[in-house]
Amino acid sequence: MSVLKCENVSFSFGNRTILEDASFVMQKGEHIGLIGLNGEGKTTFIKMITGDLTPDEGKIEWAKRITTGYLDQYTTLSKGKSIRDVLREAFSHMYELEAEMNKMYEKMCDCTEEEMTQLMEDTGEIQSMLESSGFYNLDSKIEEVANGLGLGDIGLDRDVTDLSGGQRSKVLLTKLILEQPMILILDEPTNFLDEAQVNWLKNYLNNYENAFLLVSHDVEFLNSVINVIYHMEDGKLTRYSGNYDQFMEMYEIKKRNQNIAYERQQKEIAKMQEFINKNKARVATTDLAKSRQRQLDKMVIIEKAKEVIKPTFKFKECGASGKFVFSCEKLVIGYNEPLSKPITLTIERGERVLFRGANGIGKSTLLKTLLNIIPPISGTCSMDYNIHYGYFEQESEYSNKNTALDEVWNMYPAMDNKEVRGALASCGLTKEKIESLMVVLSGGEAAKVRLCKIMLQECNTLILDEPTNHLDVVAKESLKEAIMAFKGTVILVCHENDFYKDIVTRIEDCEKWTNKIL
Repeated sequence: MSVLKCENVSFSFGNRTILEDASFVMQKGEHIGLIGLNGEGKTTFIKMITGDLTPDEGKIEWAKRITTGYLDQYTTLSKGKSIRDVLREAFSHMYELEAEMNKMYEKMCDCTEEEMTQLMEDTGEIQSMLESSGFYNLDSKIEEVANGLGLGDIGLDRDVTDLSGGQRSKVLLTKLILEQPMILILDEPTNFLDEAQVNWLKNYLNNYENAFLLVSHDVEFLNSVINVIYHMEDGKLTRYSGNYDQFMEMYEIKKRNQNIAYERQQKEIAKMQEFINKNKARVATTDLAKSRQRQLDKMVIIEKAKEVIKPTFKFKECGASGKFVFSCEKLVIGYNEPLSKPITLTIERGERVLFRGANGIGKSTLLKTLLNIIPPISGTCSMDYNIHYGYFEQESEYSNKNTALDEVWNMYPAMDNKEVRGALASCGLTKEKIESLMVVLSGGEAAKVRLCKIMLQECNTLILDEPTNHLDVVAKESLKEAIMAFKGTVILVCHENDFYKDIVTRIEDCEKWTNKIL
């Protein structure tokens, strides 16, 4: 039984075709991974099936009485509400029933005997509904799921407007899970989760009986939770059975067969064209030439398999720093209150250090303190005088109205237009994307622009805070190669073991410094 059917869907944005005559089917209970390179239009497709966008052509049809829940990381949260308030909204229908029941109790103070009988019957019915739905245990259920995704560490009474982008995403994901829709639609849900939280979500999805659609570039996560792949490429959606690794095997075979067929056809075309050219001018053979031309005109031309253009990331290097790049003595980090116990830490020139630990314990805060972006609560932190660093911050500004071109050009005004465009193109951005506003780029495309800015400066130290968030598989491979080729000092925050395991030479467990109870 299909719960979602998309037939012959086409959609264009400006001069760019996102989907062309594409079809998609979600069967009951299927766990689908929607994959494709950055900028192919995965989020646009999701917005079409959720009704936020209307296709130019084609039909999108959900089964009747299906409820869906969509994790959109750009959803805004109302100011003045606590995390707990937002999570309780998942059960708003129950709270409305409770409010209705309480009004009935108030009416019982002044009513006729006949009205009392009816009110007693109605309140009893509502009471039974609330009890069977577990309404009186909601707070413990909220805390169980919230703790699984790390919200307990933040504090459920915290105002949602004080949260970082990653923390807001966790709140939205937790609310979605609590709502228990029939169909889950998740757009890069692991981006802001640490290893323990990813494992919690992995276990939840593996036990999820209904269907879900997942967009993710985390290969290990995809392999563990999905059983169907839809590959988005050049406006087409192609269905494959199995996990990501199985898809890659079938995709490579398909490309190889397509190229063999392409080469065979090209030889056939050349042979036919040669025959036509030799015989069209001769009276005795002109009819044969015309017949062969008609065959050639009717031939369905096979295209060569698309070669993925891999971004070229390369960091410029400069003279070495001193021996001790960073030195911390009894350093306590935080904003209004301490996030850590006293930290004593030294990072030497040429080391490749991973800061690892649960989300919310202050890894990003530690990086900003090392760089003197924020002051320490107490203790000392010194940075070598000859350090030249490139810093990739975990979150970017969502409302940035610069074009990608201007974003880089403003930072490097001495460069000419051609040089800036060339630098962005080497990072995997097309002409159209280079001229687009940062605010309309996908998360992966925006990350490539930010990496481009770092690559244009000479540095001897890289500080990278979750650089793989949003990047597609091909871009991550290229970035990993660039970091491994860099000869300076590297400080990395990352939760993807496959990415960092070949890069780092030392791992610092930040959980040993935290003053939070884990």
